[in-house]
Amino acid sequence: MEKTLSLEDIQNFEGKYPKQLWYLSLVEMWERFCFYGMRGVLAFFMVDQLHLSDQKSNLQYGAIQAFVYAFTFIGGIFADKILGFRKSLFWGGSLMIIGNLILAFSPHDLFYTGITLSIIGTGFFKPNISSMVGELYHEKDNRRDAGYGLFYAGINVGGLLGGAMCIYLGKYYSWNLCFLSAALVMTFGLSTFIFTKKYLGPIGNSPLLHLEKTKQKAYEIAVYFGSLLCIPLIFIMVRNTAYTDYFMYTIGTVAIIYFLYETFKLGEKQLKFKLLAAFLFIFCYFLFNAIYEQSGGSLSLFAKDNFSHQLLFFSADPNVVNNSVNSLFVIIFSPIVGILWLLMAKRKIEPNTVIKFGIGFLLLAGGFYIFYATRFFADVNGITSLNVFTLAYLVVTLAELCLGPIGMSIITKLAPKRLFGMMMGLWFLASAFGQFAAGKIGAEMSTSEGSSLITKLQDYTEGYKQLAIYALVAGLALIIISPLIRKLMQQVK
Repeated sequence: MEKTLSLEDIQNFEGKYPKQLWYLSLVEMWERFCFYGMRGVLAFFMVDQLHLSDQKSNLQYGAIQAFVYAFTFIGGIFADKILGFRKSLFWGGSLMIIGNLILAFSPHDLFYTGITLSIIGTGFFKPNISSMVGELYHEKDNRRDAGYGLFYAGINVGGLLGGAMCIYLGKYYSWNLCFLSAALVMTFGLSTFIFTKKYLGPIGNSPLLHLEKTKQKAYEIAVYFGSLLCIPLIFIMVRNTAYTDYFMYTIGTVAIIYFLYETFKLGEKQLKFKLLAAFLFIFCYFLFNAIYEQSGGSLSLFAKDNFSHQLLFFSADPNVVNNSVNSLFVIIFSPIVGILWLLMAKRKIEPNTVIKFGIGFLLLAGGFYIFYATRFFADVNGITSLNVFTLAYLVVTLAELCLGPIGMSIITKLAPKRLFGMMMGLWFLASAFGQFAAGKIGAEMSTSEGSSLITKLQDYTEGYKQLAIYALVAGLALIIISPLIRKLMQQVK
């Protein structure tokens, strides 16, 4: 009989990466194919196939994405308290597959039904695999950042493939095939997890194993049944974005109260300070996403009509570029940025985490200013340069690389182990509010129906200029207050 791995066996690995990291990265890679594939087609599909206006499409896109990330907060709590990471991941993945199969069967008639199941499924799936990556390392293992860097780059392979393939299949072949591809890939990802979970030892097991089996099962069934009861509620709120506003404000208030409750329960003052520092990073992540997350909404609709198909020496569909080039740049530049930080650390000039966040905002400002500058390359018909658009994405990707990988890592360093799930949930909830705000921002800069391409170009680029200014102010403010945040972090780096 094969010996069950202990946590010590897993954490005392040799080399740079534990083998379990490769398995988890592969599972997450296929889930990200499904997620980014869906994200990239939502706004386009709603305008092109459901015939919604740009403004309505941006609002509904923001609502859908907000619910996806809001449910990661809820899914993280239920995984912490009842299901454990493994069962939560399996349940979420199954719902995502069913949701995409419904979309593949009838994308026009059952669009909101399929999306609703995908929302709930992603909520149970997404936060838990990131938390399991954190548990592969000792609390003081300095290889953790490198691990999250690999995890972050690896999942972008899925983002690249899904972002390009789904929109391409939908635009040029069949929307049924577009959604079916996401379902098949998610099935492959879930199968990968089932066959490799034996190597995770105790990681991800239910926290209720100490209870008798019948009681444990009753709690688990209650979670499954409760999540299914949410289907009609989410369906209504996604279709009517006014209800989404009420939901987001409510869950935001509840989340902050719950965070304060858990913080108050911590006995040591130092632990409270570290948790407060983690919360500040989470708030910065919200601000970042409110600006950054225009790709699936306003930038998707901007790319739909306003760009040439010429990228360097190639012909490329602007929506395929919009959906996939960010992931491509992450794959290329993630190791380069990681090596840069290591070289700077050897010379003792590496910026601390807070400064890295500040640099991320400054780069974000630069990227959105380049999006604004596309107006200077337009012809008389409002068609502008895909090369300049792609350059803007390069700068925005470098901004993301200053926050994304180290953000997840710093949260697991600052949070006590028993609150990993909650804090990862809050991290994704910050994304939810960022997506929610991004949808509203995109709707504000949208043109009215029937506007010319020139008007559309002017309206969207003026909006991107404003976002560049907001990012610049946030980056400078963060760098100025960095000494205060570092004090709260205690000795954590």
